[in-house]
Amino acid sequence: MSVNKLALIRYKTIDDCLRNRYRKWTLEDLIEKVAGVLYELEGITTGVSKRTIQADIQVMRSDKLGYNAPIVVIDRKFYTYSEPDYSITHAPVNQADIDKMKEIVGLLKHFNGFTYFDQMSEMIARLENNLYRSTHPGRNYIQFENNGLLKGLEHINPLYQAILQKRSLLVEYKSFKAAASQQVICYPYLLKEHRNRWFLIARAKTKKQLLTMALDRIIHFQELPKESFFEEPAIDFDHYFSDLIGVTKNEQEKAAGVVLFVDKYNAPYVLTKPIHHSQQLLKEDANGIIVRLEVVINFELEREILGFGECVKVLAPRLLKSRIHKRLIKCAANYAKAPDKSDAE
Repeated sequence: MSVNKLALIRYKTIDDCLRNRYRKWTLEDLIEKVAGVLYELEGITTGVSKRTIQADIQVMRSDKLGYNAPIVVIDRKFYTYSEPDYSITHAPVNQADIDKMKEIVGLLKHFNGFTYFDQMSEMIARLENNLYRSTHPGRNYIQFENNGLLKGLEHINPLYQAILQKRSLLVEYKSFKAAASQQVICYPYLLKEHRNRWFLIARAKTKKQLLTMALDRIIHFQELPKESFFEEPAIDFDHYFSDLIGVTKNEQEKAAGVVLFVDKYNAPYVLTKPIHHSQQLLKEDANGIIVRLEVVINFELEREILGFGECVKVLAPRLLKSRIHKRLIKCAANYAKAPDKSDAE
């Protein structure tokens, strides 16, 4: 059974609602939500009927699409999943839909190579590889960087839609340093990936500062239709992160000239794979190379430099050089300590 686009939008919207454990959903609530999403995504103004949503729920409950969704009704009124962690996105894709996706990938491959599609080459390869493996279990012929334990990827699409539609959010977030989670009203602007980890860039309503929230630390979020959305005209997010490595940056921070010496063994690696797009070669001799970066000095930059170990030395600025020096001393001190029982084991 192949699913058309509108039906898939309805199923996904109902799924998003039922996964939201912070709200009780009546049939009328689901109808209103689905109608709103159809209007936002497809411009459909006629809404959606009660019979259509009831039929959608029955399809989701059934095995027709492989969902077998555990949808229950509480107090004869409120719809929810009996299994809190359930989502139709975890269900296997049927053969008809796999065939349809193969057609789409085949069409995309025809455009691959055109300038406009240059950045899609990896995505097309990922799609084709996943489709091939779904029908040909066994050896994998192309391997991408992937962290199967990474959490929060299910947030990407609903957060992306909230950004597109300029919807304010209530986010429950627990940072690594916090003892408990906190709720914050914010205005989402950007989703950014760094080293296979995703982040939401948003403006907090109360503190009026930009927040960088890792998606794997977001416990829950929901849209706030009655909360006015605050635009951010002063920041060009297409270039906001162009002067740094990673995602850690304050709005007031400016790029600094970072000069590095790279030994001769690692010089070819750094020349062929620049540390940052601003990298410039200042000097090259038999001992190695000296390069200059124009970047914000942040945690990710320090981690990048430390990753080269003894092969890279910071020449400037003095503050960064001192900071790296101190961290290396602490690192060496860890190995200079007498081994404990865990080391012996």
